[in-house]
Amino acid sequence: MSGGPIFIDRSLAADDVASSPITLGASSSEPVPDIPSEPEPTVPARPRPGAIAIAAILAAITAAVLWNMWPDAVAVEEPVVTTTTEPPAPPALSVDVYRQVAPSLVFIETTGADPDLNGIGSGVIVNADGLIMTSLHVVESADTIEVTFADGVAASATIVEEIPENDLALLIADASPNVIVPAVLGGVGRLQVGDEAYAVGNPLGLRSSLSAGVVSALGRTIPLPGGGVLEELIQFDTAVNPGNSGGPLLDRDGVVVGIVTALVSPSEDPGFSGIGFAVTFCGGVGGDDIGPGQ
Repeated sequence: MSGGPIFIDRSLAADDVASSPITLGASSSEPVPDIPSEPEPTVPARPRPGAIAIAAILAAITAAVLWNMWPDAVAVEEPVVTTTTEPPAPPALSVDVYRQVAPSLVFIETTGADPDLNGIGSGVIVNADGLIMTSLHVVESADTIEVTFADGVAASATIVEEIPENDLALLIADASPNVIVPAVLGGVGRLQVGDEAYAVGNPLGLRSSLSAGVVSALGRTIPLPGGGVLEELIQFDTAVNPGNSGGPLLDRDGVVVGIVTALVSPSEDPGFSGIGFAVTFCGGVGGDDIGPGQ
């Protein structure tokens, strides 16, 4: 037998190796020493599901106890959200102007023997007695004058005073509105070129319409178709049309500063071309200062 080395198959179990007779060589009588076996690998034990559930419950109980004992220690600070609230924008000047004068506005309808004399116009209540101011050319040739107030009350009206040099007339109606609201009147001295100018009236029969523009010039003079002139007029670019005549021209405070009387058109078309005129009048601020003979 050869005396070469012996290779041990380590796949054998340790007990098998110890109990098997191994001969290293024919000439040797020494026993073969024990060869230590390799330890078997160990796998860590997995926690049981029941243990996981118990641990979770204990953690929740611990958190609850801590919360009750030291709430500030476990409180989560929420982010602070700041919001800015912008105040609502104030209403436009035109809104306040319209609200102030609307209860004082009058719709005027005229009839005459000649159908061409039938027409419409505007007027405004100027004192606590319900006196109505309008343009003289709206009513001077009429056989009948019918007025309708802002609250819907309708009545016949008559001319109580004519002021031809200013194309103005004062009317009194057979009935008054349920509540008489005179407009506030002011002189032309309140105005300067570039100021806001508002016209409220019944253009083309469209009742209680408002338009806005500016004062274009002061102190204008224009000739009248039948002769004569109108002086000290307010020129404005606020849109007006037939039916606006006799209605109020107002400043930014809602004060009546003139009565719409004419518009200039470069053609036979009576439509507005950007140039209108209003007559001025005497009277203090406050409707009670206007009346026949004043």
